Amino acid sequence: MSRGDLPVDVSEPDVDGPAADDTADAGVTTGFLARRVGVSPTTLRSWDRRYGLGPATRPKGHHRRWTPDDVAMVVEMCRLTAGGIPPAEAARAARAAKERHDGRSPQAAPAPLSLPPGGAALAGRATSPRSNASRSGSGLPLGNVRQECKGLARAAVRLDSVAVQEQLTASIRVHGLVVTWEEILGPALQAVGRKWQAAGDRYVEVEHLLSWHISATIRHVYVSAALTRKASDSSPVILACLPEEQHTLALEALSAALAERGVPTLMLGSGVPAEALLAAVQRVGPSAVVLWSQSPATASTPLALHVAETRWGIRGARTRSRVLLGGPGWRRTQHPGLLRPHGLHEALLMLDPLESRTPVNA
Repeated sequence: MSRGDLPVDVSEPDVDGPAADDTADAGVTTGFLARRVGVSPTTLRSWDRRYGLGPATRPKGHHRRWTPDDVAMVVEMCRLTAGGIPPAEAARAARAAKERHDGRSPQAAPAPLSLPPGGAALAGRATSPRSNASRSGSGLPLGNVRQECKGLARAAVRLDSVAVQEQLTASIRVHGLVVTWEEILGPALQAVGRKWQAAGDRYVEVEHLLSWHISATIRHVYVSAALTRKASDSSPVILACLPEEQHTLALEALSAALAERGVPTLMLGSGVPAEALLAAVQRVGPSAVVLWSQSPATASTPLALHVAETRWGIRGARTRSRVLLGGPGWRRTQHPGLLRPHGLHEALLMLDPLESRTPVNA
């Protein structure tokens, strides 16, 4: 897509609201419709120019007016693209639905895509792990990713919270938490972060919306798994951010994935002071400790080594915990006593309960 498809400008010099002519039957303006569906007026004009997805009537000498049927067509277009459907295909389906509603036979249009809530994943469209590299239509630098990732990005940029939640729920239901995190959520979050850095504060609302829904969804997975988990007397895995680190989503995903596997966890969250972390290790005696750092500025190799050297347990059978360093902040850290998992799947393998303790001499 061209830059004209990016939702960057929600203002235009027409009436801000339903048509000011005579009645509501005259339709709404392009600016009003753009604000309603969460895209820019430029995007609506581009859809009209490229796909014929414009208002049915165009009175001369007046601004274009979108009738209720026109609005329904645009809403369907947004719903389908948020589900990962390519824009051209979604436009054909939206036009076909409108023509059927008008009692006309669709011209050269395929059967409409009737997707259930949750989008393309529930309809079984994503049959291959990744799609061809293309622009996502979201304005985010996604690259070669799954269609579900593109749909999630589109919904997030439009601030469509309902579509974001549907996409998240559907992806976890179809692919599971690990694949969803590594191939859909992770790339989407990284793209939002890059866009935010490049565009200043313009995309901070997108990042906050997406992060909140991802956190809520992952915590639901955790709670559901924890409620059905059998009681265990095994030591938990401690999950903590470094003292100055505030990013917790990756740890939340790991906590939920461990809960699904019946492994108890102790989530300490963001910004854990060094003294509190060391006290928790000595009190709990964890099987492993995962320390998250998003940037080199928050990583602390001395603290990680201190945790790795901390002994706990009864005299004569004292034990050390395995220490895993998670996140891009540790990329310069190389130490034989510290484990560096690359991704959620690898971290789960390293945290296998049978391999997670390191006995030491008393």
